[in-house]
Amino acid sequence: MSEHSAGTRGAPRFELRFSLTQGTFIVAPDLDVSARAVALFGPSGSGKTSILEAVAGLRTPQRGRIGMRGRVLFDAASHTNVPVRDRHVGYVPQDLLLFPHLDVRQNITYAQRRRPDLDVPNLAHLLGLTALMDRGVSGLSGGERQRVALARALHSGPDVLLLDEPLAAVDLARRRLILDTLVAIRDDLEVPMIYVTHSPEEARAVADYAVVLDEGRVVAAGSPGDVLP
Repeated sequence: MSEHSAGTRGAPRFELRFSLTQGTFIVAPDLDVSARAVALFGPSGSGKTSILEAVAGLRTPQRGRIGMRGRVLFDAASHTNVPVRDRHVGYVPQDLLLFPHLDVRQNITYAQRRRPDLDVPNLAHLLGLTALMDRGVSGLSGGERQRVALARALHSGPDVLLLDEPLAAVDLARRRLILDTLVAIRDDLEVPMIYVTHSPEEARAVADYAVVLDEGRVVAAGSPGDVLP
């Protein structure tokens, strides 16, 4: 396999070198990169979500190694496979999975907090949720639900944030607000992220490293301005 390594000096290290069966093909990234945010870009079915699920511990590769910020999360050679609860990742999937019987505040605080600076008032202010804290989630807009899911993921104090097409259900007027918020999370809170998207514009706004996938393979990797259409 070819190796894709580069990135931003002093940024967190992402090591994604594994193979995982995905339908009729094998997802096999070969990446070792230092970056504040890595964008995974490619057509539907190219393996982007499978990579996130492997990092989160929801799927187990057949071989290889996954490392995040100096921690080995998976290593087939040494039989290392850190349980989901101990991986310290904040995963925001496409379907969000908010708890319909809980209000916004209760959804956010469902996860145990690991960082004192990521308390509920700070998160609510950062994500524009202060006025919504006592509302049920069933009546929220797509953008509001997305921000609640982000707040819940951040409340746990993750070492890395995994975002699967976070703006897919958000109207155009709200997208810039959420993109600006993600940049603030990346830079001010210093939470690195892996960001799945079909949008080159989103990838360029959030990521400093982009990976183009096709049928599970990395076909291009580097600066978003260099490798994205």
